[in-house]
Amino acid sequence: MTLTIIADAGDVTLEQGARDVAARLANAGYIAYWAGGCVRDRLLGRHPKDYDIVTSARPDQIEALFPKTVAVGKAFGVVGVCHAGHWYEVATFRRETGYSDGRRPDTVAFADPEADAGRRDFTVNALFYDPFTDRVIDYVAGQRDLAARRIRAVGCPAERYREDHLRMLRAIRFAVTLDFELERETLAAIAPLAHRLERISAERIRDELVRLAVDGAQPGKGLQYLYDTGLLAVILPEVAAMVGVEQPPQFHPEGDVFTHTRLMWDLLPQPRSAELAMAVLLHDVGKPVTARPGPGRDGEWRIRFDGHDQAGARLAKTILHRLRFSNVFTETVVLAVHNHMRFMHVQEMRRAKLRAMVAAPTFELELELHRLDCLASHGDLGHYHFLRRFQQELATEPRLPAPLVNGHDVMGLGVPRGPSVGQWLQWAYDEQLEHEVKDRENLLQRLAERVAAG
Repeated sequence: MTLTIIADAGDVTLEQGARDVAARLANAGYIAYWAGGCVRDRLLGRHPKDYDIVTSARPDQIEALFPKTVAVGKAFGVVGVCHAGHWYEVATFRRETGYSDGRRPDTVAFADPEADAGRRDFTVNALFYDPFTDRVIDYVAGQRDLAARRIRAVGCPAERYREDHLRMLRAIRFAVTLDFELERETLAAIAPLAHRLERISAERIRDELVRLAVDGAQPGKGLQYLYDTGLLAVILPEVAAMVGVEQPPQFHPEGDVFTHTRLMWDLLPQPRSAELAMAVLLHDVGKPVTARPGPGRDGEWRIRFDGHDQAGARLAKTILHRLRFSNVFTETVVLAVHNHMRFMHVQEMRRAKLRAMVAAPTFELELELHRLDCLASHGDLGHYHFLRRFQQELATEPRLPAPLVNGHDVMGLGVPRGPSVGQWLQWAYDEQLEHEVKDRENLLQRLAERVAAG
């Protein structure tokens, strides 16, 4: 039987294009199935973001069938195929042996569908689908695990993790993004091997962490999984140090710093931004290193975290650089961490300072961080609502003037690139508004004197 292929056209959907690619392979006499996440998502009633195809055709045979291909992983039997404006990964059925780098196989041998399913990570990702017979091919009881909403490793969990150490992090990410439970043995096998995650690139770890936070049904549950398995101590020891750091119950009835942060991650609003997720994760990272007893405003002694915002900003910068976040991303998050304590003083601020605060490009991020901080602790949103009312008042006032100085001016005074540039820019703009400065040279002179004075 010859299967119909729709000609290349701009209105061909991603799914129809995947059918076309499989049809062309099948018409040439090869087995062709959809595989992995697209099968899982379709069975869960979700819209797949991409479609992968597995086939009995060898890489050279795949390339011969399609006019536009890229050898994205030809050594591993993977070819990128472009059809109707969509890209698909088409892979030859294979088995893998030897993972000396803890990430990729040393050798690949072409095999049958069952062997290919057996090399995959988790049962829910090891399903195949024949788009022409509407049949799911399941060699690993993946459909049973889907029905049970369970993440279970294919075969021996420890073997799967030893092959590819990133799978330990992916197990947690899949459980959280799909809102599934981790099967007992699949979970238990992580802790003894957690240290091996040190061999995985920072970029891979960063991407999994962001996806967990941004796409997770309950990101806080994922953070708890990371701690319980020992993975958090490997990738973010500074965050793991939050566990057990007690806080004054009158301000933080929810418990220690880690519990507070975990609750905030669960409160992240949709759609989520990676910047807000990381700002939440790191906003109190300075508390473990600044915790000490001391008198509060009422004179009573309690646990204090004086300067934790500044210490946290320094730690956040180190962490984000370690995870290879971009400089722009890092500076945005570090500024939010550095500024998060100033919200407790907003109702005492001068009007000019408030105007500059709400005009800052990072204000909405910082305000949302403050809102979540309150909701996951004492619950008082008085400062939040005060600022929202102030924004409404400003909407009827004349537009704020443009800043007279910029970052290059600040760095020209010897201030190194980083969060301190933003802090000096904020000081300069406060001066400009508060004293109605209109002369750039005068403001630069004031700024130079203040920078020199430290």
